[in-house]
Amino acid sequence: MLYLVAFLLHCLPLAMGQYDICKSWVTTDDGPSWEFYACQPKAMRMKDYVTVRVDPAGITCGDPPERFCTHENPYLCSDECDASNPDLAHPPKLMFDSEDEGLATYWQSVTWRRYPEPLLANITLSWNKSIELTDDIVITFEYGRPTVMMLEKSLDNGRTWHPYQYYADDCMEAFSMPARRVRELSSSSANRVLCTEEYSRWAGSKKEKTVRFEVRDRFAIFAGPDLRNMGNLYTRLESAKGLRDFFTITDLRMRLLRPALGGTYVQRENLYKYFYAVSNIEVTGRCKCNLHANLCTFREGSLQCECEHNTTGQDCGKCKKSFRSRSWRAGSYLPLPNGSPNACAAAGSAFGNCECYGHSNRCSYIDFLNVVTCVSCKHNTRGQHCQHCRLGFYRNSSAELDDENVCIECNCNQIGSMHDRCNETGYCECREGATGPKCDDCLPNYYWRQGCFPNVCDDELLLCQNGGTCYQNQRCICPVGFKGVLCQQSRCEADKKDCDGAHAARGSLGTLLLTVLALQLRAWVDL
Repeated sequence: MLYLVAFLLHCLPLAMGQYDICKSWVTTDDGPSWEFYACQPKAMRMKDYVTVRVDPAGITCGDPPERFCTHENPYLCSDECDASNPDLAHPPKLMFDSEDEGLATYWQSVTWRRYPEPLLANITLSWNKSIELTDDIVITFEYGRPTVMMLEKSLDNGRTWHPYQYYADDCMEAFSMPARRVRELSSSSANRVLCTEEYSRWAGSKKEKTVRFEVRDRFAIFAGPDLRNMGNLYTRLESAKGLRDFFTITDLRMRLLRPALGGTYVQRENLYKYFYAVSNIEVTGRCKCNLHANLCTFREGSLQCECEHNTTGQDCGKCKKSFRSRSWRAGSYLPLPNGSPNACAAAGSAFGNCECYGHSNRCSYIDFLNVVTCVSCKHNTRGQHCQHCRLGFYRNSSAELDDENVCIECNCNQIGSMHDRCNETGYCECREGATGPKCDDCLPNYYWRQGCFPNVCDDELLLCQNGGTCYQNQRCICPVGFKGVLCQQSRCEADKKDCDGAHAARGSLGTLLLTVLALQLRAWVDL
């Protein structure tokens, strides 16, 4: 009976879904013990735990009271925003409340009455905790979506910010970027920051309210359109450089740069119809616990992982005090389906004694750390138990820890990679424009010439102008009279002084030739 219970507990992770359970109690020939698995919390609505800040100061309408109108009735400006009246106020908290009976409640900015100054607003969402996105971010606007906005992310609680996605009715005009859709991305560009026009053009319909950051479409690049091949997604999250961090955030910031214009130019005579109004922001994700916890609770004003595997910390990012006989490591999605827990171990446990996996025959006791460590690890290994690979090598997944070939040389391309080190799956850290496991190939729109360089010209976007021809994507060969990277400049227009100087030089040369001919003619007559 005990063996049956152990078998059912062992199968429980599969019954509950991938990475839903951290450990189970199993019985083997050596007796009962815990068996650990990589685990992660379930996805949840992250807006229930967010704090919001809107700036600059005074951007929220209602202080002082202000009237506004809509694009549907641009000259019937009878609506009012008044912060002192609960029925007429539009504070930031209304972006996250529950809306009863379909009645939209929303935050609203002041109107664009200070034209031609731009109407700018920032909405910052903070969790004070690393979270991993699992579904689309959906922002719902009332009275029209912005014609220009940015979404930014932070991984360090707002100390530094990075672009996440650009939105504009004309990407080239607003951000000097071509418009692209997420569905056009490939597996090598799934974490590319792009500009989209899909959510910014004026459609004239009240149904066109939402702006999305498409997480599911990026997942679908690896897991298929129905997200059925999650194993491939987890494998790529583990192996593709920067992909997992791309979906990890501590903060989000919306930079609203130009409001809805109603499909026309800005009408200065009626600036009360230009403003921002946000009724809802949906963010779905899970607490990042480094695959060491399957529960995350809200305690002491912030989300906290309920850590397993003898780990501790808000993100389970370190070993407990009595379990530091080897270095902390995040759990791994691989091998499928249960992953590797990489649990912290106590001194004297199976991981805490002087086990060097056959890569060393000498140990040393470090007094002030109270640990025993292997000395002079061989076979390109390193670490307290010779369980890691030296820099420039990575773990051979098909070999056991005691195999002499457990560590394989990275063989990073010396030109395309940042250095000769690689991650645990053999992928090297590539320089800008380079790609591939060994950084020996170039991304689209780059060419190889002792390294990857961005195309100066091509057949799609960077076209040579004024009759110039593109030479191997590296430079434009310009016709006479034009210059510049894309032959976009007339030599005379670029430098009229030089042009005038050249004309004067040609005139002086002609005068000189005529003078010489006259002197020769006089000499001939004298003869």
